[in-house]
Amino acid sequence: MHAVALGLLGHSQDAEDAVQEAVLIALRRIGDVRDPDAVGPWLRMVVRNVCRAQLRKMSAVPMAEPAQAVAMDQSGGPPDPAEVLDRHALRDWLWTTLEDLSPGLRLVTMLRYFTDVTSYEDIAALCATPVGTVRSRLNQARTKLAGALLNSADRVHDDATARNTQHRKLAEETMMSAYRGELAAALSDRWSPQTDVTWPTGKRTGIDYMPAAFDRDVSAGVRHELRNVVASRDVVIWEAALLNPRENPFHCPPGVVWVHFLDRGRVTKVRLYHPRRR
Repeated sequence: MHAVALGLLGHSQDAEDAVQEAVLIALRRIGDVRDPDAVGPWLRMVVRNVCRAQLRKMSAVPMAEPAQAVAMDQSGGPPDPAEVLDRHALRDWLWTTLEDLSPGLRLVTMLRYFTDVTSYEDIAALCATPVGTVRSRLNQARTKLAGALLNSADRVHDDATARNTQHRKLAEETMMSAYRGELAAALSDRWSPQTDVTWPTGKRTGIDYMPAAFDRDVSAGVRHELRNVVASRDVVIWEAALLNPRENPFHCPPGVVWVHFLDRGRVTKVRLYHPRRR
């Protein structure tokens, strides 16, 4: 990818910027590739289009957005089974590549590109790190992914779709258990007894505090509505809307993000965060 960019732009920093932008497009548009064997040519095409876009921008020629420039031909109507299988295979390939990142790089990448926690400020607050560190980690992740995407293309890939489906089911079951008064039992099945929980206020508690806190929300008429689940092998992110009762519309912020850190399949640490109101 870097060689393609360097050949078109002829400048190391411009080429590096183009490769990083191409990685961002690949993260968002990987499902557009129907044939897994076409991944390498597709990535190089993305880089070429990004480079051409940069050259046109330098010449002040109106141009389409890079993401539009790399759009693949897609027929209308429902996908056939073979297409669905191909898309799953590509998703698995992408997540296998993400798993190769260090935990710190993988977490900020998951938040930035697979959740609604996309601003540097929100990611920094959730991860309890400076904004500059978030920017640095994302830059490192993009650089590493640029090479790793091609290097991992021929490996056996985890079933990311099945893993995400499993964790979404667990999240839904956990949420529902709270409304049945069974949250403590549900957590004891999946969380370590020594789980460390950091709340949006910065308060740190153990696992025993969670059921009581959830009960207070339920008693106040607040509903937790699961919106998104993103799972890697050792990090699982839940995004939920907090729906307040009409008589008390500001009881809770509009949403909460749960970041679970797993060790051998059990939760050992949790961070909760209320994204800023937009």
